[in-house]
Amino acid sequence: MQSIRPVSDLRNKFAEVSRDVHESGQPVFLAKNGVGDMVVMSMEAFESLEFDSRVYTKLQEAEREAEVTGTRYSSDEVLASIRSVIAAAAEQDRAVDHV
Repeated sequence: MQSIRPVSDLRNKFAEVSRDVHESGQPVFLAKNGVGDMVVMSMEAFESLEFDSRVYTKLQEAEREAEVTGTRYSSDEVLASIRSVIAAAAEQDRAVDHV
C-alpha cells in the first residue's frame, strides 16, 4: 500500500520517514497542499529501480536490433557469451595481479 504523507513530515518527522522507507523498502509519496510533490526512497530501493530501468532499456535496444537485423540467439549462445566475457575478465585480473 502506498504511503502518502505531507511534505512537512520530511522536515518535522524525518527519522520516521527514513525508518518507513528502509523498513518497508517502498517509497513514501510526499504531498504539498494535497497534491503529489515528490517521492522519497531508500538508496537500496533507488539502486534496484535504476538497475531494473537499465535492464529494461537494454532489452528494448535488443528488441529493436532484432527487428532490424533478424538476428536471434539461443539462451545457450547468450550464456556461453557471458561466460566467455567473465572468464576473459577473470584472466585479465589474474594477469594484472602477477605484474
